[in-house]
Amino acid sequence: MQIVSSIRHRLAPTLLLVATTAFLGLASVSANAVTPVPAGGALMPASQFLPEKPGFTSWRVLAQVELVKQNSKLLPTFAQTVTALDGKVVRVQGFMMPLDIGDKQRRFLLVAAPPHCSFCLPAGPDAMIEVRAKSDVRYGFDAVSLSGKLQVLKDDPAGLYYRLVDAVVAQ
Repeated sequence: MQIVSSIRHRLAPTLLLVATTAFLGLASVSANAVTPVPAGGALMPASQFLPEKPGFTSWRVLAQVELVKQNSKLLPTFAQTVTALDGKVVRVQGFMMPLDIGDKQRRFLLVAAPPHCSFCLPAGPDAMIEVRAKSDVRYGFDAVSLSGKLQVLKDDPAGLYYRLVDAVVAQ
């Protein structure tokens, strides 16, 4: 029983990504690569994006990623504009999806589009960032602006592409 649970835990992120991609018809898998989603659209219509702010990293930039098959895994390959942001302090705006119960959060997902369901992710991994804040951030339904060090994740076990560490609310 413990072996089945361990396998399920390790395979869940990959299976979720492949199933979501196949179900939504957003990409097609070939022998060596997954065809990317059309430019500028990430995994949602462009109308769902917040208006871009000067000095903030755009979700359109973060969407510049392709899945490439390596051995038996699908791994993200990022555009040079994205890899140049790795380890840099950036400002991003998005909507909070809490990972814990409470009106203040230190670890949550920042997503490009407003969530429509408490139990569903509104976008794919190119349109979400795991946030690890320095201090509590108040949960709300409005967009939030954050600043922190961006980590570009090349093989995250949870299937995430981005993490923002030491994040603080930005203006």
